[in-house]
Amino acid sequence: MKLFVVAKPRAKEEKVKKIDNTHFVVATKEPPIQGRANRAIIKILADYLNIAPSRLQIVSGHASRQKIVELLNI
Repeated sequence: MKLFVVAKPRAKEEKVKKIDNTHFVVATKEPPIQGRANRAIIKILADYLNIAPSRLQIVSGHASRQKIVELLNI
């Protein structure tokens, strides 16, 4: 299953806004330096979905605010 995520790095608070079943806006306090924001987005989204972070993987948009995250069936 693919999730479409809009990243908001350097936000004041960490939160997830659900647009619909596959579209989310994820805000993180981490800056977009050396993948720190990407790792934080995976962790925040996993906590929101109540799954392990290892089940989520960014497949597109590593250097973009528009990301495609795949939910792996492990």
